[in-house]
Amino acid sequence: MGKNDLGDFLRARRGGLTPDEIGLPAGPGAGRRVSGLRRSEVAQLAGVSTEYYTRLEQGRARQPSEQVLHALGDALRFDDIERRHLFALAGATAERTDRAEHSSRLRPALRQVLDSMELASAFVSDRNLTVVGGNALWALLFPDVAALPRRERSMARWTLLDPRARLVWRDWERVARDYVHGLRLAAAAQPRNQHIANLIGELMMRSPEFPAWWSEHRVQERSSGLKRLRHPVAGDLELQYEIFASVADPGQSMVVYSAPAGSPSQERLRLLASWGREPAAERDPAES
Repeated sequence: MGKNDLGDFLRARRGGLTPDEIGLPAGPGAGRRVSGLRRSEVAQLAGVSTEYYTRLEQGRARQPSEQVLHALGDALRFDDIERRHLFALAGATAERTDRAEHSSRLRPALRQVLDSMELASAFVSDRNLTVVGGNALWALLFPDVAALPRRERSMARWTLLDPRARLVWRDWERVARDYVHGLRLAAAAQPRNQHIANLIGELMMRSPEFPAWWSEHRVQERSSGLKRLRHPVAGDLELQYEIFASVADPGQSMVVYSAPAGSPSQERLRLLASWGREPAAERDPAES
């Protein structure tokens, strides 16, 4: 987390809106010196003084009230995810202790659930965004991630840093951006989590795209969607994913990739699962 993430977030979102989008007159004269809204326009919409709003953006005003935060969210047309992110950033300096950031363990019962899904690829990640366990089909679908040391076993880290990920994700940029947006939410929700802070620092240094995407201050939380992959054995796959939060293990979530019954992707998953059950010596070397 930076020293002025709240101000940077407000500034970035202000720059992404135009007077027309929020029903303000553009005003007389030729052009505007700013591409988005002026500070005075946001302040007017939120019902605060321009001086106070300027201090918020500059990081000189700390911990705005809940009423002001709601007003800013309304003024900047925030959706629920962006509004939650705004509140998390505003509370980042409050005295509080995050839960332990040590990588958690996978309960045997949850491992049993993972292993029972023979035609679905599934894994569990913890509050550090570290994969703490996956089933056999997940390991076959993402062998490069499964082979990583546990401390480095992160889908976000692999997607943004491993060149092979660009070959696996058929729409790599969209997937990578989604991980960046999700990482921003996680960082705001856990401002004292050093593991996440270290991951952000590593991505800043090693990923060519990450700094620019991070500076956009976009936040997004996806709990379902479509992922398009290319696998050297199974071929092209279109898989639906669902994310389930564990009530028994706070901070852990299960991600499940599956395909509609009878679809080409399901048949290819079946082929991959069958291929994975064959002894290594019996597999076609050309397929390995």
